[in-house]
Amino acid sequence: MSVQVTIDVPETSFSILRTTPTAFAQELRLAAAVKWYEIGRISQSKAAELAGISRAQFLTALGQFNVSPYQVTPEELAAEVRDA
Repeated sequence: MSVQVTIDVPETSFSILRTTPTAFAQELRLAAAVKWYEIGRISQSKAAELAGISRAQFLTALGQFNVSPYQVTPEELAAEVRDA
């Protein structure tokens, strides 16, 4: 089941970004999913679901947005290495 959400976007946005409304909506979903994953709000699988793509495609998209697929802070990683 899905719910449709409507947002108002200036018409000029599509020409500025050189995209169609449909492609813009898909890119917006992906950008939101990536950001919410990056800040730890959702998991990879939920982010991929939100973006409407597979988890493998989501992992590829993370690279395009320069976001690490790992949700570990440098401090957490150092603690894991130290405790190993």
